[in-house]
Amino acid sequence: MRHTFTLLAALALTACGGGSGGSNTPPSSSGGVVVLPEPPAPQRGTVVGSPSAVPIVVNGIAINTLEPQQFKQLLDSAQYGASGITSTPVCAVSVQTVRYNTVGSAHEATEASAAVYLPSGTDPACTGPRPVVLYAHGTSPLKSFDMANLAGTEARLVAGIFAAHGYIVVAPNYAGYAGSSLPYHAYLDGEQQAADMIDGLRASRKAFAQVLGASKLYVTGYSQGGYVAVATQRAMQLRYPTEFSVAAAAGLSGPYSLLKFGESIFGGAPTTGATAFLPMLATAGQRAGAGLYANSADMYESRYATGIETLLPGTQSLGELAASGRLPEKALFAGNSVPQTAGYEPFFGDNNLIRTAYRDSVTADMRNNPCNATAESPLSCSPVQPLRKWLLRNDLRNYGPTAPLLLCGGDNDPIVPFYNTMAAGDFYRAQKTGAALHVVNVDSTPGLNDDYLQPKLGFLAAKSAVKLNAAVSGGSGDSAVRDAYHAGLVAPFCLRAARDFFRAR
Repeated sequence: MRHTFTLLAALALTACGGGSGGSNTPPSSSGGVVVLPEPPAPQRGTVVGSPSAVPIVVNGIAINTLEPQQFKQLLDSAQYGASGITSTPVCAVSVQTVRYNTVGSAHEATEASAAVYLPSGTDPACTGPRPVVLYAHGTSPLKSFDMANLAGTEARLVAGIFAAHGYIVVAPNYAGYAGSSLPYHAYLDGEQQAADMIDGLRASRKAFAQVLGASKLYVTGYSQGGYVAVATQRAMQLRYPTEFSVAAAAGLSGPYSLLKFGESIFGGAPTTGATAFLPMLATAGQRAGAGLYANSADMYESRYATGIETLLPGTQSLGELAASGRLPEKALFAGNSVPQTAGYEPFFGDNNLIRTAYRDSVTADMRNNPCNATAESPLSCSPVQPLRKWLLRNDLRNYGPTAPLLLCGGDNDPIVPFYNTMAAGDFYRAQKTGAALHVVNVDSTPGLNDDYLQPKLGFLAAKSAVKLNAAVSGGSGDSAVRDAYHAGLVAPFCLRAARDFFRAR
């Protein structure tokens, strides 16, 4: 799934305790979750150096604190009417960067950084104990991606929806980004990504103990970050129940049902962006010792195999990578590779990425060792093909959330299909933990007394505006909506739904 705010455009858009206590215990399993040992040194979640203020550029002038009116102007100048989506800022916002120690997929020690948005001001929402939102961002192809940069659409939107309304936001950049020493990114490695998020929160609490000390904790994220948010809540619940108490969590358009998602792709229905996120996922698996292939040429066609493990994240956009022939834009599988689902023809063709023999090994294992048999026990299966084993290991349908959980998305998403949300919701509901579970399709007509009336109405109005703008310019309204769907349409309104959900808890 592409970064909701950058990759689509490139192709066309509770209290938490402190301390991390290292140990040398062997890996174990809890509720189907692989639990890795913490490294002895450096201690996870410790601060590297000192936090640093990040200037915010407004009208060419760098300032340290963005006042509410300035923030409104910044939002609306970047996108007309954006402050109507976020609602008018009431708090001033400053940004800090915290560097911290964490681990990679092989549990190797590394560093990463987190952006911290600090609200202030005279409004009651901006003073005293303020809630903390731990935010997980979407995928980016660029190693330079940094949530501390409010010039970025995702960072600006998250700061506008949460920090400008009194929430302290801790947004880790993930290991592999923003100057991290890790030479790859552990994409959708649920255990590593949760550890990374937790370590970023630990370090931020140490750096800003006076404001992050005993605040309510909420966890959320969008797209890849939706997956990471749920994986983080799972880790906090199962592994660190005495250290963290999550008031509520919100997974937004995430691939939680990862095995189902992967099987749909290999079964003949690839999604937009698969030629980028599949190599990232495979590299994470290789680094974690999953043995997805003996040599990259076993999985990828020869023209792409050399250097693909260090390609993403990197220094080029997806458009640049496609233009230079380093990745195909859409052709995931060969034109004669079967099966093919009607309507997905653009994902099959010449100069494809995945070797047919590798795809055949996946589909053969799907036939011989089927999974997803029931909503209640989708992972009661024993695949033998390495990629399917890695997908199963990182599928989040293997525990019962005890914190209130919102799952939000849109049912026409071409990048992260809505069945990911529905399947996860069905599974969590079947666990009967007693926790509130809200599954929201923002692309639906709101009903009477709908808790998510405003996000749904906003989405419908925005979708109509996209169609109208396309018609005025002589384009296709349906194509315009499809291009903007995941990034420009669903993202802001699911984030608004998350804020509404948190405010009620």
